[in-house]
Amino acid sequence: MKNIFRGLIVAAFLAVLCLAHPAALAGAQSPAQITLLDKNNRSIVSLVDGNQVALKIELAANVDAEMQVDFLLAGADSPVASCLIPVGKRACQSASFPALGWFWNAEGTPQPQREVTARGNSHPLEGSLTVSVLPRPVVMVHGFNSDFHAWDKYLGPQGYLAAIGLHGYAVGDGQVPGVLNTGSLSNPTARTNTIAQNAVILGEYIDHVQSATGAEKVDLLVHSMGGMISRYYLDRVMTDVDVAQLIILGTPMAGSDCARLPASLGILLPATLEIQPSYMVGVFNQQIYRRRGVPFYALAGTKLNDAVQSPCTPVPSDVVVTVDSVKAIPMPVQEISLLHTELNVVPEVFDSFVRPLLQTPPGKFETVADPPAGSNAPASEQFTRIHTGHVNPGETKEVVIHIDPGVTVANFAMYDTTRSLTLTVRGASGKEIQLDAEKNGIIRVDDPSTMIYLGYGFKQPKPGKWVITVKTTATTPSQGADYAIAAQFNGGAVLSAKTSSLIPKLNEPVTIQAELTDAGAALPLLSAQARLTKPDGSIKTLDMNIQGNTASLTIEADRSGLYGIEVSVNSKTADGFEIDRAASLAFEVQPSEQAVTIQHYLLAAGIALLLLWMGRGVIRRWKKRRQVA
Repeated sequence: MKNIFRGLIVAAFLAVLCLAHPAALAGAQSPAQITLLDKNNRSIVSLVDGNQVALKIELAANVDAEMQVDFLLAGADSPVASCLIPVGKRACQSASFPALGWFWNAEGTPQPQREVTARGNSHPLEGSLTVSVLPRPVVMVHGFNSDFHAWDKYLGPQGYLAAIGLHGYAVGDGQVPGVLNTGSLSNPTARTNTIAQNAVILGEYIDHVQSATGAEKVDLLVHSMGGMISRYYLDRVMTDVDVAQLIILGTPMAGSDCARLPASLGILLPATLEIQPSYMVGVFNQQIYRRRGVPFYALAGTKLNDAVQSPCTPVPSDVVVTVDSVKAIPMPVQEISLLHTELNVVPEVFDSFVRPLLQTPPGKFETVADPPAGSNAPASEQFTRIHTGHVNPGETKEVVIHIDPGVTVANFAMYDTTRSLTLTVRGASGKEIQLDAEKNGIIRVDDPSTMIYLGYGFKQPKPGKWVITVKTTATTPSQGADYAIAAQFNGGAVLSAKTSSLIPKLNEPVTIQAELTDAGAALPLLSAQARLTKPDGSIKTLDMNIQGNTASLTIEADRSGLYGIEVSVNSKTADGFEIDRAASLAFEVQPSEQAVTIQHYLLAAGIALLLLWMGRGVIRRWKKRRQVA
């Protein structure tokens, strides 16, 4: 009797358990079968982090009530996927999703083996699946006037990436095909690629990395101009979403005025035009803003905080890129007290910024919406016109810079193609000034990826004529050196300049207008010129029409592509001090509809010829098989 009573108690308990959790008995009798599926719905037991997958579960018996199934990774807080088993069924399959972060646990430790479990209606289900996971590859994109060696600290078995179990690919490194052209000082007059052309090359490089690794997504790690190239890739080139995140080191999202110096020499074009604020703010950011759900994370250098230290940008900056320029588009931005050339090499950046992002665990990846077109336009200081010249060994050249009253800080910047020149400075008193490292913020940058070579500044400079004497040194090559020098002013007169259109059509008239004021009052102009750099790199200087404190000029752009303009004006104060100001502008002429149509016809004709050639080959092979048969 006691045995019968115990049996009834057990039966009742099992009945209650079954009603509360219909799959409990089935689970107790046989574990659930969990299956991982790839993007083609094929069963797999290994994958690369970030690849597109789905999860399927099959119970031992049909359920009597609808069951919500959540799939979990051991150590993860939230489900990675879910599905719903209908009444009377035993299986369901989740929607497809990217397995982002599967290689990492919450502590940033590699997890090459992941265990997938499931729960039904919040109750654990018996059964699990062990999956082998490989890490996502990291693709690195260098910046202006550089190459893959910018990432030497990250590459190879002793590199930063290998130390945490990752493999890095730097565009141009030869691991897979693809080389960017952002300029080279070994041949500075050669044309660089446009941002758009480099973005296409980046896309091909990513394709090759995917083929070599089986990865469907990569992390993009970029420095300087590499961020512009990557943004263009995401917006205009990428077809499938093959980037997990964009990690940015010192990209001037609103451009850098330092690019005016090499651009004035007609070298490293069109890159030196595309980097300038007038192009980035007025043209690029108006068109390139889609992110396709890819999160952006940026780091900005803040080494220079005193205005006298910064030769061609406002502060804080990393010498060539301001913090405001990095922050010009919406994204999280961290700051670090480093120079531009240090951001892609020092271990501190990797340890504190890059590595935590690469080790993002499951469930922690952001999905971002596209921001609106455009960007902030950080205020820039006023500049003089750029003085260019050539000096042979043993020669000296003098450059005169006029400083007007009201200027509180004057910074001088020189670009030298050989990085071998030196200079002396005579102030408005006529005496040579002994430059002091602390007082004048002297900076010398030997890295050719930057856009300046020498810089120094003066607080409360005496108004009048300042003379810079450019000298060669023992290291100046026999063919001499080209140089460009300009001054940046805080305070004093203000030149405002604009174009009537930023993206005109072919042969559409474009009017350039400039206005000079001081403390809001008009300053009559004595002369005004526009130095026009055309898409083919040719340079033409044109006189502008002057009316009072305003200068204007209308041109017809006769070819498509990017035009750069330096507007320079001269004036005098009431007490006779000369005023020299310049501003840089840019506009991009769109190809005509006829040209676009012709390009489409040519592309269609090319595809038709290719199909015809392939068809003839198929017919030949078919005929041969018939003959053999």
